Amino acid sequence: MKIAVIGTGYVGLVSGTCFSEFGHEVTCVDKDAAKITALENNIMPIYEPGLDALVARNVEAGRLHFTTDLKTAMKGAKAVFIAVGTPSRRGDGHADLQYVFAAVEEAAQYIEDYTVVVTKSTVPVGTGARIKARLSELLPADKFDVASNPEFLREGAAIEDFMRPDRVVCGVDSPKAHEVLKELYRPLYINETPIVFTNRETAEVIKYAANAFLATKISFINEMADLCEVAGADVQEVARGIGLDNRIGGKFLHAGPGYGGSCFPKDTRALVSTADQYGVPLKIVRSVVEVNEARKRAMAEKVIKACGGDVKGKRLAVLGLTFKPNTDDMRESPSLDIIPALQAAGAIIHAHDPKGAEEAAKMLKNVTFHEEPYSTMEGADALVILTEWNQFRALDFDRARGLMKDGVLVDLRNIYAKADPEKYGFRYTGIGRGA
Repeated sequence: MKIAVIGTGYVGLVSGTCFSEFGHEVTCVDKDAAKITALENNIMPIYEPGLDALVARNVEAGRLHFTTDLKTAMKGAKAVFIAVGTPSRRGDGHADLQYVFAAVEEAAQYIEDYTVVVTKSTVPVGTGARIKARLSELLPADKFDVASNPEFLREGAAIEDFMRPDRVVCGVDSPKAHEVLKELYRPLYINETPIVFTNRETAEVIKYAANAFLATKISFINEMADLCEVAGADVQEVARGIGLDNRIGGKFLHAGPGYGGSCFPKDTRALVSTADQYGVPLKIVRSVVEVNEARKRAMAEKVIKACGGDVKGKRLAVLGLTFKPNTDDMRESPSLDIIPALQAAGAIIHAHDPKGAEEAAKMLKNVTFHEEPYSTMEGADALVILTEWNQFRALDFDRARGLMKDGVLVDLRNIYAKADPEKYGFRYTGIGRGA
């Protein structure tokens, strides 16, 4: 099947590439000519393990194309996926849908035969109905259907998530749209992947509900960590103890500095705002948002306390800047709150991130960036682990302590047992480890 994907950001590029791996002919469209030129030369705009090789293979096979010309991309396409950004709108937290509707308006100009317009972007409930209403003003009813097909891709594992998903959700309101999406995902039927067909509104809510629930687990375990610290308990053992209950599960029960990234922060805010519009107060989700914002601020205070209550003039070595490992994504990373707060308290920041330094440099001022971890530690008064990259899980503590001025280690991801660094003279502070 021939399809077009509007947007070559994280969702659009990964989805389009994986659809081509399924055997479909895919054209990815973007207004950014420089980005398209880079993709044609197999230069990825994002870091995602394995993506460059997958793109190269499908371009070489003639199944994957990149262009700035939407008219060419849509010629003969049975489906067009809208995969543009829906950032938080300033002031009220609503999802900003201007890019979605701009893409819909432009696509409508080039629909000649029956086409399914599919939202891959995360959009509030009711957006599909609004898109259908707008297209009904521009096109005959038999020329299009509107469907919702939300993505559930984890950055750093997005290809695996697309090719071997837990489930696929398709929101449709016509048999024809149902058949098109079923054909698109036919390779997954063979693997007996659950395909959930429902109406558009339900599909739209499923996406937000999933992210809000996972964000809730993160904020919940972070609050339990605070209790553990003062009560003499260990939050990691608590997480294991409750995670072994199949009704709860162990995923997303890792205490840390709060969630970030391109999805959870904006989607929880948007869900609260949407519910307010419908007159339905989502008290739990609203609390999750508030807990997470407070969490980030509290982590700076935790570092300051570990340093004796004062970081003025002290050099802090920070390992990890991205919101999670295996990505270069800095969007709403806890580091963007923690580092400025430490700088405001007088700290001098030296930092290293395996993939995120270039993006971080655009957002963090007066930070000295290093190419590797150990130069970051030279002369440091404290070492702070902000992101749990695998490269940081087996540090040479003997070497590190020899490089550092003082032996403070603040592990905001609990990647070490307390005894390991303490053998080398470090004073260790983790999260929720009061035992």
